[in-house]
Amino acid sequence: MKKLCLVQLPVPPPAALAATGNVPLAAGCLGVAARVHGLEKRLQIEVVEPAATDVLGDALLADRIAREEPELVGFSLYLWNSERSLHLAREVKRRSPHTRVLIGGPEVGPDNAFILQQTGADIAVTGEAEDTFARVMSALVEGRSADGIPGVALRGPLGFNAFAPQPAANFPLTDYPSPYLADLVPVDPERSTYVETVRGCRSHCTFCFYPRSSSVLRLLDVEKSAALIAALRDRGAREVVFLDPTFNHRPEFEPLLDALIRENAARALSFFAEIRAEGLTAQQARKLKQAGFDRLEIGLQSVNRETLKRVRRGGSPEKVAEAARMLHGEGIELLVDLIVGLPGDTPEDVLRGMDFLDANGLAGEAQVFPLSLLPGTAMRATAGPDGVAFDAAPPYRVRRTATFSEEALLGTLLAAEDRLGRRLDEWPRPHLVDGGLDGFAPRQEPSAQHVALWFRAADPFTRRGEILRAIDARLRLDPYATLDVVLCPDAPFPLDLLDLIRGRLRDAPESYLSRVLGHRGEDLQRRIAVVLRGPQPPDWIDAAREKAQVFRDQSAGDALREPEELGAALPGARITGPVTAEDFSALARRAEGESVVFADEALELQWTRRVLGFSDAR
Repeated sequence: MKKLCLVQLPVPPPAALAATGNVPLAAGCLGVAARVHGLEKRLQIEVVEPAATDVLGDALLADRIAREEPELVGFSLYLWNSERSLHLAREVKRRSPHTRVLIGGPEVGPDNAFILQQTGADIAVTGEAEDTFARVMSALVEGRSADGIPGVALRGPLGFNAFAPQPAANFPLTDYPSPYLADLVPVDPERSTYVETVRGCRSHCTFCFYPRSSSVLRLLDVEKSAALIAALRDRGAREVVFLDPTFNHRPEFEPLLDALIRENAARALSFFAEIRAEGLTAQQARKLKQAGFDRLEIGLQSVNRETLKRVRRGGSPEKVAEAARMLHGEGIELLVDLIVGLPGDTPEDVLRGMDFLDANGLAGEAQVFPLSLLPGTAMRATAGPDGVAFDAAPPYRVRRTATFSEEALLGTLLAAEDRLGRRLDEWPRPHLVDGGLDGFAPRQEPSAQHVALWFRAADPFTRRGEILRAIDARLRLDPYATLDVVLCPDAPFPLDLLDLIRGRLRDAPESYLSRVLGHRGEDLQRRIAVVLRGPQPPDWIDAAREKAQVFRDQSAGDALREPEELGAALPGARITGPVTAEDFSALARRAEGESVVFADEALELQWTRRVLGFSDAR
């Protein structure tokens, strides 16, 4: 019997102990499709567990996938995992040369040369893949070629051939049961549980991926949707996230809310979904709260009506404000999206959007982010004529438009941060707990997905050759792992060393994670930290902080002398030694969350949960 191994890699978190939230739903759906089409008797199906995909570094994860030399491995590609997935594909094939690799997911399509030009995969599948995947698996199990199957491209000597023409997906959602109920994806009360009751979207927003699938809605009816929620609840689900493109625009929306109210009468579940302001009524807002929706996402996107028309979004800011008032009145928290860089918008439009959010009490709930031109979107197809330049690699950020220069894009994002009084992007939090890897060890070994490589030396500069060789060894083993390079000196050292290290890290393979903060001149994947063990000249410390994050080893009591200055006028604090509950609470109240780290892993985990807000930290 042939073996199929399905892999879905997580969004890499900004902090080592923050949970990824990874649920391999797409991989599970493919496994269900293979079963439904009768392949289970000829194909052993495994979905690689998040305990492996979320924790193991590249080398160990490749070993895990290849250990039984599966005939087939499938990777679900998203913008945050595509490059690491293809690296793992190559590493699996190096360990198991007969293994054939399939790729699919939102990243795979005829307009994304960035993916198709890379090596590692043998077969590419585009679009909704359940039916297509089953046909491909049937062909491969029977020893036939998958060439000509709609939505499939095969790699030849010169690369992938063209995708065979593919009609819009039209299979009923009832054809395939939930992978949770098929025991391919476990229900984990510590993670969100994802549910689709609708596929297809009647909106035509040009920046959105959903219209690529179909404008025809296919849905689970109210009875089946309610039964699915009840079954997930009984299996231990606690938070259910609806993946429906526009939750409140599905047919029979209010009857579904009534059913959810009945199934969640004990309030064992909390729900989350994305809605649109248009058409939302006060009665629906009330029922959303009664059903268990404590948070919802709603798209403002722009306050320029002409821009909203141009990107085929429609709607109006006033409708968003009205919907927000109704939802707030019911006690529902919101995430309100505002996009920077939409064609037609200007920096002034974005700042007017900030004023609008503030005036309507939404500034604290705003998600402000730069436009990404995703594969398969209409906006990507018309980028050239529209005068939009964007990065060809994930996250496909807009670089400039006819009304936004590169400088204006960054300046507008920073101005939005000033208005909101908070950073919009994730902060690259170094992992400085005791027990990190010894950078001066004779040999570097495969390790975890996020590691800290410590170099403790009186003068690290005198050992720069050893430091660079250790970094090179680490990057060869796990090139897509998150890496903190930590220098722990006894005395000031020439800061040229930080430039040497930064240059070496920049030579490593790029990825979504290394690029996502590139507009800020930061690298979320490979970071440098300096940990001071004693007093150092203030001028030297200030100069070091221009090039790296700097922390000082100190007790909680010492940190509480000037907690408001930590990370500002003073270096951050790495807390060593015992910490009382009172001191922990005082630091949480008075210090900036990212300016305090802990040597003790249990305290770092507690801080990650309570102060940084990663409630599902591991």
